[in-house]
Amino acid sequence: MFWVPFLLLAWALAGITCLRLCLVASRGAGRPDAPRPDAELSIYEAAFLSGGPDRVAALAMIAMARQRRLLLAHTGWATVVDPDGKDDLERSVLGAIGPAGQSPIAPVRHSTAGGEAVRRLAERLTSAGLAVPDTARGGIEAAVRQVQAAALAVVALGALSLLMWPDHEGSMGPLVAWFLLPLILTLGCLAIARFEVHPYTRWASSEGQHLLGMLDTDRPDDERGFLTAVAVRGPRAVTDPALRAAFGDGR
Repeated sequence: MFWVPFLLLAWALAGITCLRLCLVASRGAGRPDAPRPDAELSIYEAAFLSGGPDRVAALAMIAMARQRRLLLAHTGWATVVDPDGKDDLERSVLGAIGPAGQSPIAPVRHSTAGGEAVRRLAERLTSAGLAVPDTARGGIEAAVRQVQAAALAVVALGALSLLMWPDHEGSMGPLVAWFLLPLILTLGCLAIARFEVHPYTRWASSEGQHLLGMLDTDRPDDERGFLTAVAVRGPRAVTDPALRAAFGDGR
């Protein structure tokens, strides 16, 4: 009966981690008290819900480049053409480039993504129930990783028990069956999380994903349609090879 402590440990790991995932997921699935009054997303809202702050920063820079107010070179540098931003996001991009009027794209993108304009956008979407709060998203991702680790631990403990199984004990069937139970529990919990919890680990909540699904991204010749496609799919939706190269997608 040397394997009993291993089995108890396997059950403890499986039970605790699965219970924690269920609790975190139930908290993350809560609905806001103040629903969003409108049902139409701006391109920046769509960008945040699709790819987070970094996607918003990239979209702002691409929109400015399309209007010939910002030059994005294929070498990875951004040069200011028009120093007057039309909104907070554009002013955040210009501020990140600095008074010199020229800077590598990567730090500008990173600085804009962490700027106040993007934070306010995130707060509006979160309070409207369209974006997942950082705490909920991080907690669910951590809980899923713990269940995955518990599943691996169950396999390791079961394998160790099999290696130590003495010949005179006879068939290993009961041992395998006992360790299969916590393994099935963890794998089943992960399978349920893949379909029920996974949407909450993205930037958009289920309501946000529903609004994203209503967007028309199949009009690349139309400026609004083009920017919507970039918001949803990122810089890879850009058809200009030089502009794609500026973001590292054409190299």
